[in-house]
Amino acid sequence: MPMQDIRPRTEDELEAALPGIQAAPRDVGVVELIARRPSHGERELLEEATLEPALGLVGDNWHLRPSRHRDDGKPDPDRQLTLMSARAVAAVAGERAHWAIAGDQLYVDLDLGRENLPAGTQLTVGTAVLEVTAAPHTGCDKFTARFGSAASRWLNTPTGRALNLRGIHARIIVGGVVRRGDALRKRRSP
Repeated sequence: MPMQDIRPRTEDELEAALPGIQAAPRDVGVVELIARRPSHGERELLEEATLEPALGLVGDNWHLRPSRHRDDGKPDPDRQLTLMSARAVAAVAGERAHWAIAGDQLYVDLDLGRENLPAGTQLTVGTAVLEVTAAPHTGCDKFTARFGSAASRWLNTPTGRALNLRGIHARIIVGGVVRRGDALRKRRSP
């Protein structure tokens, strides 16, 4: 899918999407899309994925990429898996075919806000268990290039940060299989 097919949203369009995003389920959501990043710039859409504590999403390149967030350069377990609100990515990217280039792995219909899912919250998804980490997910220059500066600014406003509109990071506590359409449930909050 060519990136030139993505029309950057205006600030008014993004603000108009906010009430729908805020209406996301708080306790039980659903996995809307699963994307794997086998190598730089590549995306594969999956119906199911295996999550492993040592590898992350199997076939994704997370475990091969050095981390600028660690002194030793090893992959950061606090940034092992990324989840983004399906409602937020729809507001930014439009049609579902464009979602995966945001760079996240799980696109979910669940309230990802800090108040609802503080760091330490555990989630069950499929047969796996995840734990929300405190590592911030703010986006990058590639995200801005793909979706426009208005989208990046909107995601990082005080409201956008409180709602984690750009998404959240999680680590895999118990490995398992996740499928598109699986429930995503809050298991335990800190």
